[in-house]
Amino acid sequence: MKEKMIPIWEKSNLTLEEAALYSGIGVNKIREISNAKNCDFVLWVGNKRLIKRQRFDQFIDRSYSI
Repeated sequence: MKEKMIPIWEKSNLTLEEAALYSGIGVNKIREISNAKNCDFVLWVGNKRLIKRQRFDQFIDRSYSI
């Protein structure tokens, strides 16, 4: 059975690796930023950390430096 590949820019939630490829920011830096209690672009599914793509885009747009 063929698995349909969805482009990263169409996904609503990204893994850390996908978010790093999408943004050009390193996995460790995204992990560090998303550890903050007030981080609004992280979604925890059990122990799995997913990045909400649209909110992550907004965070990057508002940021001066990372």
